[in-house]
Amino acid sequence: MIARLLLPIALLSLVAAASAQTEAPSQKPERFQLYGGYTFLSNSFNGELGEHHALSGWDSSFVGFPAWRNLCFKLDMFGYVGSNTGGSQNSIFVLGGPQYFHRFGREIGFVEAMAGDGRLARYWGPNGAPGETASFSAVIGGGVDTPISPRLAIRVAGGFQWAHFGLLESITNQVPIYHTPLPRSFGRIASGLVWRF
Repeated sequence: MIARLLLPIALLSLVAAASAQTEAPSQKPERFQLYGGYTFLSNSFNGELGEHHALSGWDSSFVGFPAWRNLCFKLDMFGYVGSNTGGSQNSIFVLGGPQYFHRFGREIGFVEAMAGDGRLARYWGPNGAPGETASFSAVIGGGVDTPISPRLAIRVAGGFQWAHFGLLESITNQVPIYHTPLPRSFGRIASGLVWRF
């Protein structure tokens, strides 16, 4: 699965690198940044001890410039798809927060802290048990952008994600059960393309 996603990114990178040699540098300053790529989560949301299974997904973000002292606001949306112990792990997260960036020669490094809302399909628990569909979520992390043309870069990022989903007693009695072995902390890795315009 990962190899299938990396092949189109590699081909696009080669095309952008070839076109970068013929493009004249743009005089217009960048005002926005769009990112899209692949993301990997270290564990499923119902991955109790002995049932830890990683999830794959997509990641997209938007950043508006100009930044104030290299600090700007980032809006990030990402999701994971999969199943574990008979429960669907399909999820979507919408988070926002500050991103601080710094140039190191050609590369741009950044750190970020975001918070927002996470959503899961209703029957995500072990053996398809019902669970809460919404949770506060937070991400702390960082990464590096390596340019491949004047406006295009490859991003590699990682971080720590926190989410607090609980199981429900039943659909009719929706009292959350915060089952302690359920994971709350996750590691995440993402990679993709950044377009600055």
